[in-house]
Amino acid sequence: MRGSWRTLAGLGLASWLILPMVPLVIWSFAHGWRFPDLLPQTWSIKAWTYALSPASGVLNSFGLTTLIAAATTLLAALIGVPAGRALGLHQFRGKTLVTLFLLAPAVLPGMAVVFGLHGLFLRLGLTGSVPGVVLAHLIPVLPYMTLIMAAVFSRFDPDFEAQARTLGATPFQTFRCVTLPAILPGLLTGALFAFLVSWSQYLLTLAIGGGRVQTLPLLMFGFVSAGRNDVTSAIALLYILPGLLILAVTIRQVTGRNIALTEGLRP
Repeated sequence: MRGSWRTLAGLGLASWLILPMVPLVIWSFAHGWRFPDLLPQTWSIKAWTYALSPASGVLNSFGLTTLIAAATTLLAALIGVPAGRALGLHQFRGKTLVTLFLLAPAVLPGMAVVFGLHGLFLRLGLTGSVPGVVLAHLIPVLPYMTLIMAAVFSRFDPDFEAQARTLGATPFQTFRCVTLPAILPGLLTGALFAFLVSWSQYLLTLAIGGGRVQTLPLLMFGFVSAGRNDVTSAIALLYILPGLLILAVTIRQVTGRNIALTEGLRP
């Protein structure tokens, strides 16, 4: 009985998540869809043909958005893993203040953060460039990565690293064979959040990129403003694709546990 309820709950949740995508699919193949028609009277693939053509710029924006999100995720991991280790394993003066600073981008009004960064990046000459957009995306992304890794390292037992070093492992071998397997599920979770947060940024990209860095959210908003619901729906379906693919690839690692390295061996 309990298994049946879990199955029904899972199906209900999946339906709730998939249901909003149904109108997008219909709109992307509709050649005009007016109220009170339940379904479009005419179907067409013109929206997809245009969205996938070089003239629309969708594929270029898709590649650029992927590049920016991947670069932001990599930088967030390089900074967030050691920062999360320090927060998770060590007690030091000012730890609470550091945590508050990490949470500040999520607490402060987004518009204030955007305009503050724009003034700073303008003086540094980083506006209108891809590196500037990547650095700007680190502001909302880094707290997710750091706090997730801090939670992971709070359950990590550094004695396993000490044992590996005692047996003659180099620092790199210790990290690759001991530390990385233990923190990998948390690292993938942090990377998933980091990629999706960067992927969905609109205001930061618009303010720092200055319209020169044309990512997929900016391009999609342009078609929304033009009233092209069919093309907008096609772009929106492409827009959610990376998140679904990443989740499908990392789901086993994200939900897995490495108890031996984090909590010790249990009888």
